[in-house]
Amino acid sequence: MRFFSDVRLTYSRAMLAILRDPMWIIVGLAQPLFYLYLFGPLLKASGVTRGLPPGTSSWDVFVPGLLVQLALFSSAFSGFGLLAEMRAGVLERLAVTPMSRLAMLLGRAARDATVVGVQAAILIGLAVPLGLHPHPGLIGAVALLLALAVGLSCLSYALAMVLRSEDSLAPLLQGISIPILLLSGILLPLTLAPGWLDDTAQANPLRHTTDAVRGLMLGRGAIAPGIAVTLGFTLALIAFGVHRFRTTQDVRIA
Repeated sequence: MRFFSDVRLTYSRAMLAILRDPMWIIVGLAQPLFYLYLFGPLLKASGVTRGLPPGTSSWDVFVPGLLVQLALFSSAFSGFGLLAEMRAGVLERLAVTPMSRLAMLLGRAARDATVVGVQAAILIGLAVPLGLHPHPGLIGAVALLLALAVGLSCLSYALAMVLRSEDSLAPLLQGISIPILLLSGILLPLTLAPGWLDDTAQANPLRHTTDAVRGLMLGRGAIAPGIAVTLGFTLALIAFGVHRFRTTQDVRIA
């Protein structure tokens, strides 16, 4: 079908840009690696494994949160690349071709998910020697992260088309990502938090994503609700991105 061909072409073009300059993959990994090596060792005596089966290490609790953080920051800031294409007139030239705008969006989002997958594999590979115990549920956890990455990328691209400026997009994304990060239990499970903070975090979709990824990688816990919330959240973000791509007529930045 023409649509899938357009997605493939968009994906191939976007991947080629990454392969020519893979610095984005390295930059996206920097922050999680800092947390892995400079913060993770502090958790060994923190009691985060209290109530978990014997042999569970603090890395089994901590690394799943880092993977969610990786998906958040690697995907949520992808809109800056679209702004550069809009300013250069690339998106305008593509918009007058028969290529589907939905394909333009999903091809780019699939590229971003691929980058997250590569980064996640590197992070997991580096965490195993530290004490992470791979569980069969790891595959499902990574698949859930890739779905989230697609949704967050679509949101970032949609916001880029709305704001049309790095000066507006950067503070907005930073202002949103920090509270989402703190209220998701990425660094420490929110079961250790005061009741009011745990209750507040229930409104954060990424809190449920973190719980699901952590449960999949531990092989225990309430996983289904987190998967359902994550997939619903992702579909909503994709729908918003699709709407903006289809309804925005002027794709230029003066």
